[in-house]
Amino acid sequence: MARNVLEQSFPLFWVSGEVSNFTRAASGHWYFSLKDSGAQVRCVMFKGRNSYVDFMPREGDKIEARCTVTLYEARGDFQLTVEFVQRAGLGALFEAFERLKNKLALEGLFNEASKRPIPRHPKQVGIITSADAAALRDVLTTLRRRMPNIPVIIYPTPVQGKGAAELIANAINTANARAECDVLIICRGGGSIEDLWQFNEEIVARAIAACAIPTISGVGHETDFTICDFAADMRAATPTAAAELATPSREALLNSLKQVKLQLARNLQFLLNQRTQALDFLARRLVSPSQQIEQQKLQLLQITRRLDNAANQQLKTRQQTLLRLSQNLQHLNPQAVLTRGYAFVQDAKGSIVSSSDGLHQGDEVRLTFGTGSADAVINKVHR
Repeated sequence: MARNVLEQSFPLFWVSGEVSNFTRAASGHWYFSLKDSGAQVRCVMFKGRNSYVDFMPREGDKIEARCTVTLYEARGDFQLTVEFVQRAGLGALFEAFERLKNKLALEGLFNEASKRPIPRHPKQVGIITSADAAALRDVLTTLRRRMPNIPVIIYPTPVQGKGAAELIANAINTANARAECDVLIICRGGGSIEDLWQFNEEIVARAIAACAIPTISGVGHETDFTICDFAADMRAATPTAAAELATPSREALLNSLKQVKLQLARNLQFLLNQRTQALDFLARRLVSPSQQIEQQKLQLLQITRRLDNAANQQLKTRQQTLLRLSQNLQHLNPQAVLTRGYAFVQDAKGSIVSSSDGLHQGDEVRLTFGTGSADAVINKVHR
């Protein structure tokens, strides 16, 4: 509870003093005390922070430390957690830094709304740095690795020493006037606050603010902050990081393209399968003219056969009926009766005489036998 109160009550602040009881633990952490003529305080600087310091404090060194207040609860000791240290005597520079930073911030030079977006696919990249700087080699190596086909224009300028700020500003103005690049990297390697001071000058900040080309500041190491960082459209922790922010990764683009290609191939294969199935379905319903003729021939043949069968069946039926009628007629044929010894009588008019009532003595009649006929005269009639 006490530790929370301390940490929340005191913001990040600077303290200066003389180093005593300095110890570098096996873990890499630094433990020491800061003292002056009237007091001393325990301090700890963890490995993750002291690895960015370009010197190791020794007993008796005068240093300035940026700290937060905390409590080491295991022993109940009040102590300072150090975030950054530098050799003493730089306080005036930090005051000048803060004054300029506040002035330009009030003018709106650092407004996020005015920051230009960094193009995702620049056609040409500009670099403002010293032609002999190790930072330039790092940036060029990174650009070549990430996107070797992007041309690079170098605007060489001194980045350290008296008058370098004006030359840096001139290089920025030149790049802006020539308008050859889509993005501009302003960079140099790490160093002390004095080494980086040229990037804290007002003339550099105003040149960056007036530049129409999107700018990336890659000055110093991760813990280094300059006015250039605030004025630029984007800050990078290192020159190498600036190069990574300025260009897309060729490998990442190729991998993305490969994924798009695979997805496109899957989509096309899916559509092809769908269309093939639809084609198969339609093909089963589609019949060629020759097939249609063959099918019609087959249907006609089947109809002909059915008609023939029906006609034959009807013929047989009629033949059977005719035979039956013929047989019946044969049974009824008087001629057939006559062949068994019978005869029929016709009068002179040719009418059949079926009864003796119609005959008289002396009538002429004709007798028809099974074979042949004979004429006769009635001699006597029996009633």
